[in-house]
Amino acid sequence: MSQKDSIIQLDFTEEMRNSYRDYAVSVIISRALPDVRDGLKPVQRRILYAMTELGLAPDKPHRKSARIVGDTMGKYHPHGDSSIYDALVHMTEEYSLSIPLVDGHGNFGSIDGDSAAAMRYTEARLSPGAMTMLDNLDKQLVPFGPNFDESEKEPLVLPATLPNLLINGTTGIAVGMATNMPPHNPAEVIDGVIAYMKNPDITIHGLMKYIKGPDFPTGAIITNADEIAHIYETGEGKLKVRAKTVIEKSDYGRQNIVITEIPYTVAGNKMKLLENLVSLTKDKVFDEIYDVRDESSKEGIRLVIEVKKDRDVQNLLNGLYKKTAMEDTYGVNMLAVKDKQPITFDLKSLIQEFVFFQEELYTKEYTHLLNKANKRLEIVAGLIKATDVIDLIVEILRGSSSVKQAKGCLVNGVTTDIRFRSKASEKQAATLDFTETQADAILAMPLSRLVGLELLKLHQENDTLLANIAEYKKILGNKEALHDVIKNRLRAYKKQFNAPRHTELANITAANYVEEIKEEDLYVLIDRFGYTKSVDASSYSRIAPDTLEEYHHIVPLRNIDKLCVFTKGGYMHQVKAMNIPKGRAKDKGVLIQNLCKLENDEPLLYISFEELFDSQLLFITRAGFIKLVSGVEFETNRQTIASTKLAEGDELVCVQQVGIEDVINADRKVIVITDQGLSLGFPLLEVGELKKTSRGVKGITLIGDDLVKHAGFVTPDMERIDFDGKAINPKKIRSRKRAAKGQKSQIGTK
Repeated sequence: MSQKDSIIQLDFTEEMRNSYRDYAVSVIISRALPDVRDGLKPVQRRILYAMTELGLAPDKPHRKSARIVGDTMGKYHPHGDSSIYDALVHMTEEYSLSIPLVDGHGNFGSIDGDSAAAMRYTEARLSPGAMTMLDNLDKQLVPFGPNFDESEKEPLVLPATLPNLLINGTTGIAVGMATNMPPHNPAEVIDGVIAYMKNPDITIHGLMKYIKGPDFPTGAIITNADEIAHIYETGEGKLKVRAKTVIEKSDYGRQNIVITEIPYTVAGNKMKLLENLVSLTKDKVFDEIYDVRDESSKEGIRLVIEVKKDRDVQNLLNGLYKKTAMEDTYGVNMLAVKDKQPITFDLKSLIQEFVFFQEELYTKEYTHLLNKANKRLEIVAGLIKATDVIDLIVEILRGSSSVKQAKGCLVNGVTTDIRFRSKASEKQAATLDFTETQADAILAMPLSRLVGLELLKLHQENDTLLANIAEYKKILGNKEALHDVIKNRLRAYKKQFNAPRHTELANITAANYVEEIKEEDLYVLIDRFGYTKSVDASSYSRIAPDTLEEYHHIVPLRNIDKLCVFTKGGYMHQVKAMNIPKGRAKDKGVLIQNLCKLENDEPLLYISFEELFDSQLLFITRAGFIKLVSGVEFETNRQTIASTKLAEGDELVCVQQVGIEDVINADRKVIVITDQGLSLGFPLLEVGELKKTSRGVKGITLIGDDLVKHAGFVTPDMERIDFDGKAINPKKIRSRKRAAKGQKSQIGTK
């Protein structure tokens, strides 16, 4: 074959589409999603089957996990030992499953988040819960298929007689879809299944009389219980799960918030919750917290949050629920595989599928039992019949030259070449018509079976078999009788796995958290490079005057206030005073750009929000537009807003705080100076108040490409204004009338 003939040309787009589709289907069906019948993903099913083959029943010794993983990977699941061991570990976790499927011996991790020891150190065997998935596996109740290399056979589904999918739940992420099935209380689920079998027309609300809602092994509280019905009807939704807490008295007048149950979403990661609480305490997010510690033991979880004296404990709890994983959301997605198709089920359809599967399993089981009983009955009937003619049978055996010859006589009455004592015996032997099975049993029967007691046992066994066969036929011929058998076994499981409900169901409205802050006076100090820090009033009073002169901006405010920063680009940025780092006089501080994301924009004005709210702001742009804006216009919770409207290429040259007394005082004067040295002065009274969304009005007529360079308002007592290092005497600025004619003013400088 030539090289040209060996080249296969493919369309890249079509090949990628087909390959990715095949990959997605493989992940969905063969890896990530559970089967709706047994509730297991393929890796879990293969682990349990491999353990069955190893004989690791609950009453047998534990076996090394490495051996289990090795058998599973070598025979059934060639996808890496880590994924198999992780699945094995998960099936041992009492804090993840309502009924663990594997009994682990050794370090299999903890609810804190500790990882399991290496597989060579741990041991495992099947749990009693796993046996509900594996019983009768040898009766061919479920289909088997070839493994990955067709060297072994493996079950495509386990003969689960317990609704594992609802009881233990599961999670799985496939391609384009995921499942997140919450666990439920075993007794409640069994009661729900029995209720459905009694009344197949029962509604989901009717089922919820038995199945109240998810029951997480970690307990906690579902705070939106009213939404559970919608989740059960649609198969999708969100549950809000909140930690269970108690309030206890502590030393020195303090109180403790004690977490006794954690949300299921942090099961296996409790230390992360604890670390989160500690970090929030260190970062002063919750100033009310005095200490956080873990006092958990074998008796249960106990995370202690010690609250400072005279603080509102309930308000702190509201904040903890809002800002930590003490309250979390569990997204429910009841997705499972049915007939190799991923389907989102509601509660009733999940129970319905389980019942259909049970009907199939029990029909096959009782068909198997019926066939087995019929075969045994055939043998027992033959043995009883043989005891009535045992002398003749002995005579046939003694007169035959081979077992084959004797068997032919027993089955077909062939007496040729067999030596009989009399013609009567030969004639009687010709009437024998045992079946081949009966003949084999007779030929293998020991002489001890001829004892009277043994004969009595045969008759008793015959009666028992007849009764059993009648019972089996009744069960197979009557659906109600079949359901009674299923319900009886489920009731036995209920007694075996009965446990009180862990998770409390409630409807709790989330309460707002009001930050408890001890109010104090602060001073925000900003140097010419933009490095910013805050100091309290007592520290500020001790700073030397020479040191204070190094700061270009000093803004007094309260620690509950906000610092407002207005920039040339026409924006206002807000920074909470508590977010401005405190420091000493010698500390450098933090760049203001890092606090409010100024980027390349240049600040023009720093003012506290309280002062801003009670004043007005004067805006003057490079293009000569001017306006006054009320501080009320800037009330917002957003960190950054546009403070004014600017034309393209324009920018602010002045943002200045104006008090009420300045607006009504005729002595206040606005000064405008341009790049070409022109100046203009006019009363502040002439500036109108406009909205912050307006551009403003023309404050000065500019000639050619001249632009405003400096601007601001002055008071009569001001001898000079400092613009870029130049001291300008405001009293020598020309009036509006003269400047309007384009005459250059005589500016006094120093």
